[in-house]
Amino acid sequence: MALVSADTRISELLNELHQLIKQTQEERSRSEHNLVNIQKTHERMQTENKISPYYRTKLRGLYTTAKADAEVECNILRRSLDKIAEIKSLLEERRIAAKIAGLYHDSEPPRKTMRRGVLMTLLQQSAMTLPLWIGKPGEKYPQDDYSVLFEDTSYADGYSPPLNVAQRYVVACKEPKKK
Repeated sequence: MALVSADTRISELLNELHQLIKQTQEERSRSEHNLVNIQKTHERMQTENKISPYYRTKLRGLYTTAKADAEVECNILRRSLDKIAEIKSLLEERRIAAKIAGLYHDSEPPRKTMRRGVLMTLLQQSAMTLPLWIGKPGEKYPQDDYSVLFEDTSYADGYSPPLNVAQRYVVACKEPKKK
């Protein structure tokens, strides 16, 4: 029952998001005329090589309307982002509820054959709940960075100070054997 109501709420939110995107496009097309007028006024000012009071007041008015248009568009985009965040939270709640309800059985043996798309979807769903590091009780997690020292004659002791390097950047190098 809860999953069905979540599905209907998600579809409602998607429809609202679609309407907000349409509103954003309408506002953008409305404000485009004002931006073109600003550009034309700047071009006319450059041909005259001076700023007259007429152009100054005209530009001030155009800039204030362009700013107001941008604020309206920004508010619509913020509402759209709020809808997206709400959709994501509902999807996460639905996924967790389904996992608790036992709709996704991890204890069942895997099927012998399955299509690649289905497999990738299952892997993606499983990866969302897996911990990044699994250790024994009481065992400390590995440090994030390695300390790297290298020989450098410009330092007093002949070595550089220890530099922290993330594990993903550490590459094992084998020195070539000299004959």
